[in-house]
Amino acid sequence: MDLFGGIEAGGTKFVCAVGSGPDDVRQEIRYSTTTPAESIGRAIAFFRDVRAQGATLRAVGIAAFGPLDPNPTSPTFGYITTTPKPGWAHADFVGPLRAALGLPVGFDTDVNGAALGEGKWGAAQGLDTFVYLTIGTGIGGGALAEGRLLHGLMHTELGHIRIPHDWGDDPFPGVCPYHGDCFEGLACGPAIEARWGQRAETLPPDHPAWALEARYIALALVNTLLSLCPQRIILGGGVMEQAHLFPLIRQEVVALLNGYVQVPAILRDIECYIVPPGLGNRAGVLGAIALAQASQ
Repeated sequence: MDLFGGIEAGGTKFVCAVGSGPDDVRQEIRYSTTTPAESIGRAIAFFRDVRAQGATLRAVGIAAFGPLDPNPTSPTFGYITTTPKPGWAHADFVGPLRAALGLPVGFDTDVNGAALGEGKWGAAQGLDTFVYLTIGTGIGGGALAEGRLLHGLMHTELGHIRIPHDWGDDPFPGVCPYHGDCFEGLACGPAIEARWGQRAETLPPDHPAWALEARYIALALVNTLLSLCPQRIILGGGVMEQAHLFPLIRQEVVALLNGYVQVPAILRDIECYIVPPGLGNRAGVLGAIALAQASQ
């Protein structure tokens, strides 16, 4: 069986794995994200060790935090670009892996990777146009359109769209270092903690934080829905582990649309339209393996 390497490169941790899909992950390691040299070096050492044990790898996929350059024809393909994460701005990610392993390397955002994995093995199987959003330490969105990962000038940045902010109802200025009160700035996990003085997972289900959070997420989903017309929207990430958020978000989306979109997925089956990831918290690393497979 062909084996593929996957790297889920997050702002706080790396997950490296070898396998061929959800039911075949042979080895996996996790470690904290540090400097590019150390973090990428540990990934290279992991794959070299797997090879030394006799496994044959066909390719490696990287699903990484961004912004990044996913354009194979660009001179900075494979680079993390303008990230605020210290030490990682303009860091070459793909180059060192290619040089060390001599393998094809698939490279895209963590959310595009997760979207690809969800389409192949998870909650978007059988669909060709859908969106995956992660809401956690940051907010990001990946999309497939007619079966292809959506790229243009770069990749989508759905976490940084601007949404209505009622300063009277919510005077919180936001936490995004670039935009203040963009979607991420208002609704990511650190924004919840900064606004309410508690981590999201410690807030009870009846706390007013959740109605506000559902409102902001729903505003972003309506913008996404009207812009891209996805067949399904998948919501992952640490904040969305609060399962009671899903019905609140669905209700808000219906209210905000106000009957404008007359399709069964919204009118009758919204519980099957806005859904959690089928791959759970493994969507990122399995998405990286899917990126490796797609690089062939």
